[in-house]
Amino acid sequence: MNRRLQVTKYVFFDWLAASLAWVLFYIYRKYTEDSTLFSHIESIWQDNKLWLGLLVVPFFWLTLYIVIGSYRRIYRKARLKELGQTFFVTLIGVTIIFFVLILDDIILTYKSYYQSFITLFFYQFVLTYSFRLIITTSTVRKIHSGKLGFKTVIVGSNGNAVKVYNDITKQELSSGNKFVGFVNVHDFKYFKIGQYLPHLGAYKDLNRLITEYQIEEVIIAIERSEIDTVERIITELETTNVLIKVIPLMQDIIFGTVKVSGIFHTPLIEISPDLMPAWQQTVKRAIDIVVSLVAIVMLLPLYIFTAIGVKMSSKGPILFSQERIGKRGVPFMMHKFRSMYNDAEREGPQLSSDDDPRITPFGKFIRKVRLDEIPQFYTVLKGEMSLVGPRPERQYYIDQIVKKAPPYRLLMKIKPGITSWGQVKFGYASNVDEMIERLRYDILYLENMSIAMDFKILIYTVLIVLQGRGK
Repeated sequence: MNRRLQVTKYVFFDWLAASLAWVLFYIYRKYTEDSTLFSHIESIWQDNKLWLGLLVVPFFWLTLYIVIGSYRRIYRKARLKELGQTFFVTLIGVTIIFFVLILDDIILTYKSYYQSFITLFFYQFVLTYSFRLIITTSTVRKIHSGKLGFKTVIVGSNGNAVKVYNDITKQELSSGNKFVGFVNVHDFKYFKIGQYLPHLGAYKDLNRLITEYQIEEVIIAIERSEIDTVERIITELETTNVLIKVIPLMQDIIFGTVKVSGIFHTPLIEISPDLMPAWQQTVKRAIDIVVSLVAIVMLLPLYIFTAIGVKMSSKGPILFSQERIGKRGVPFMMHKFRSMYNDAEREGPQLSSDDDPRITPFGKFIRKVRLDEIPQFYTVLKGEMSLVGPRPERQYYIDQIVKKAPPYRLLMKIKPGITSWGQVKFGYASNVDEMIERLRYDILYLENMSIAMDFKILIYTVLIVLQGRGK
């Protein structure tokens, strides 16, 4: 599937709809002022405001669509859901145009003002949704007919896996699953589903298989005797960007956990890879960029002060750079002002403690007030870190943590941060056990991610720095 081409189609027709809606609205507004407009219609095309609007307004709408995530999961759109989303986004956009951008300050009466609002809303909504409906309907038909599909792996090897496979492949309308194979949870001499699908390995191979086969969807169809492995399976998958679906137990149906998008499709519990709504993810990144730029400029005197302090405190470089593991396990270089004597880890990786003799006197001060962390604003600007997120660790310690606490791998779903809930509540960890203790706060953050939560953590971080309570 050519995702780039599909996105381009939506973007082009959204731009076309916004342009047409603006032209029609502009003609309508001019006609309400001058009923003889059509006898000299050429005057419309000579109006600079029309052309200025054609440059600005479609760009505004495309920006709004990007912010709310209209172009994410582009092949998984549902027509009714898109109807509601287009309606509410259009309402928000038209309200902004009227009350913030103030595109037209000529008001004959308040009645005409409301009529203009409704007219622009009507043009924008009808044109936008009409184009989207055509593209989405065409895509849905291709999926239902089996022309388009999503590479899928089944986790499970016996009765439930066979039932799910048969249910999905025998659906009246295809849900788009293109089965690549299955992975087993427990080892058996014979796998029932093996007569339908190739055996790709065990569930611990999922990360490799997802990359190797470009898997987009994983269906967990294990037996009741294997139910204790669900957490481990999902932990394996949470570091990827695949859509996870789980066969429901009867209690899931009773408690309303099972949500389906089509009446002909097999009922499955869908676990979305998105931890935050698309618009909040966009806002979070925008905040990262703006705050980092402002911080780098505003804290320039502190950069100079700290650099001089580090240079005078001991021999060695001003900055300390070290490889850490980021989102999806990708390594990156994290930079800090050096707070230890040079060659502090000549005997191998070591964590610091409160009375660590490797820390310089000046280093103790900058650690307490977190001045050692401020070079990381540059890393945030690059997009390798965020302002708020779990603290990044070295692979050496990650390997030790995962042995004792496998859920640590969940943290790799998001970018690491300069500060975190764990950092605020616990501070620096001096051993692996303390890292695991801090982990529970970072998991809580993962499950409660929001812009509001980020602001709370940032506020508490600033208070800790100002009060010098850093650990």
